Amino acid sequence: MTHSRPAYAPVAMINFHMHCHLLLPDLFWPERDQRDIYRGIATPALERLLAKGRREAGVAASAEAWLCQHFELDERGEIPAAPYCLLADGGEPGEHYWLRADPVHLRLEGGRLVLADSGAFPVSQQEAENLTDSLNAHFAGDGLVFYPLRPDRWYLRVAQAPALETTPLAQAAGRSIDSLLPRGADAATWQARLNEIQMLLHGHAVNEQREAAGELAINSVWLWGGGSITGPLREAFHAVWSGDPFAAGLARAARVVPREPPGDAAELLRAGAGVNLILLDQLRAAAQYGDAQGWRVALQQLERNWFAPLLEALRRERVGMLSLHAPAPAGGLSVEVTHGDLPRFWRRVRPLESYADGAF
Repeated sequence: MTHSRPAYAPVAMINFHMHCHLLLPDLFWPERDQRDIYRGIATPALERLLAKGRREAGVAASAEAWLCQHFELDERGEIPAAPYCLLADGGEPGEHYWLRADPVHLRLEGGRLVLADSGAFPVSQQEAENLTDSLNAHFAGDGLVFYPLRPDRWYLRVAQAPALETTPLAQAAGRSIDSLLPRGADAATWQARLNEIQMLLHGHAVNEQREAAGELAINSVWLWGGGSITGPLREAFHAVWSGDPFAAGLARAARVVPREPPGDAAELLRAGAGVNLILLDQLRAAAQYGDAQGWRVALQQLERNWFAPLLEALRRERVGMLSLHAPAPAGGLSVEVTHGDLPRFWRRVRPLESYADGAF
């Protein structure tokens, strides 16, 4: 069944009951034909929730797209992550057009350039400022200004909005960038700028020092998430729990104060009632870099810390409704489950891998 609007009650209707939305990027291993990865993983609580709830296939292809849909942010082909991340990081987007310009390392593997994001290497605030000072001096005449609000998150203010389509960093990390570079009418200009950036960073003193210390060079930036903030967003949730700056920025734009992610379900349950969005992205990094063992370990931790205790909270009616959202490029899944769904014996529990091919 397909819904044109998100399948949950409006905030005002469930103020006195807890409704938990778990947003779970990479809940299923990206390579859907690698079924052996599920062998030996014990996820009985997750499997029961998936089986007993009402399932809806075909949700958004990425966590960022899902967030746009639920906050009713019109992405128009490009998810405008940059200005909302900037807002979360304490910046003032104003009416300017912004791009994320995150520090990355490109390495040559078998004739392809593969991207490593800052999760794979340390970078200090001083290094970030020294590198962006050089970039700002070089591009001053083009109306480009780089802001390293955080060592690992840089922002680029552009004088005029370009005709550009980009790939989110989460989708590029650990992959060849050949088919992921900026596209659109202004792509040639921006790819030329990327080449200039790479040449400037290649011989930079910061990178010479990094390489001498055995650290990866910051030899490029990844441009993505272009856009501007146009107005307040829909208040879709009472609370947004996430360490992700895009989710936090959307919450702020919807007049919701974002919260740091709870350590486990018990901490969340102590927080009180209302509609809660919890972004659990512990699986993302392992999936990006093909770390099968890391992904398996993270999934078991989610089972222990989240799925099992929330299933028990449903049984005890401490939670009114639990919704699990697993966006994926090959076809995602959303499941909505209540206390009354749990006894339905005809909804048979199936192994987790049976959902991996999208046959929900």
